[in-house]
Amino acid sequence: MLRAIILGAAAGGGFPQWNSAGAGCRRARAGDPAAPALTQASLAVSADGERWVLLNAAPDLRAQLAATPALHPRPAVGRIRHSPIAAVVLTGAEVDTIAGLLTLREGHPFALYGAHPALATLAANPIFGAVNPAIVPRRALPLDHPLALADAAGAPLGLTLEAFAVPGKVPLFAERDGADPGRAEDGETIGLAIAAGGERLFFIPGCAAMTAALAARLRGAACVLFDGTLFADDEMIRAGAGPKTGARMGHMSIAGSAGTLAAFAPLGVRRRIFIHLNNTNPVLLADSPERAHVAAAGWEVATDGMEITL
Repeated sequence: MLRAIILGAAAGGGFPQWNSAGAGCRRARAGDPAAPALTQASLAVSADGERWVLLNAAPDLRAQLAATPALHPRPAVGRIRHSPIAAVVLTGAEVDTIAGLLTLREGHPFALYGAHPALATLAANPIFGAVNPAIVPRRALPLDHPLALADAAGAPLGLTLEAFAVPGKVPLFAERDGADPGRAEDGETIGLAIAAGGERLFFIPGCAAMTAALAARLRGAACVLFDGTLFADDEMIRAGAGPKTGARMGHMSIAGSAGTLAAFAPLGVRRRIFIHLNNTNPVLLADSPERAHVAAAGWEVATDGMEITL
């Protein structure tokens, strides 16, 4: 059995974002049940319900752990420190995916997996030495090859993971002088396929385009959690939230002829869930026409605490 818990469903900044007075954020801040608050995107997966692997370590990780009983420490005779977290896997090195690692610096052993660009970013920044590599071994993820995940001591976790490059870009902090860095497809952004008990789930929180190779990989999948950052490519510009399009930020948009709904329509994916939702995205609002539109197309919108069992 493969069990997954969505720890956070929002894009960077969460929902409501701390400095946004947009209509959706105002509704979330006021406690509107049709606009539930969300933390930043992360997932926990397990094959046995006892040992868990985090997919990304969001800045909100401490609050996410507190809100998730399956991830609480368990007391034992002669021991007060414990965590069910056995490993963390990174899909990139954006602040939104790595900042939470600093929350895990209290000497708990776990394995840390990432593609070469993500691990290189951690190695180049001395603050991440607080997550002591002597206790938290850093392991390179090969692309396009299944890997049996193991904890820090090398004990198998019953999960097989395959990482694969998807179109994306370098982290925002690595951009130079605001210039468009262009699209990267060398592992700066990766997707993950997680398997246990004969079932497989895809986690792709960031993706700039649907390629033929990606479409072939996803065809007929049981469940895909996919980049839902923006509904429309120019959404942030029209909302007055920023000068960049979704494409410039390395994200597909949901709507449009080259959007996610159109790209997935012929793929026969059985369960499709949008994750990594920006605070400007109207699908966050349960009573919006855009939410009704994606629901009619067979898509769900992730919420914090949502559980998936395959």
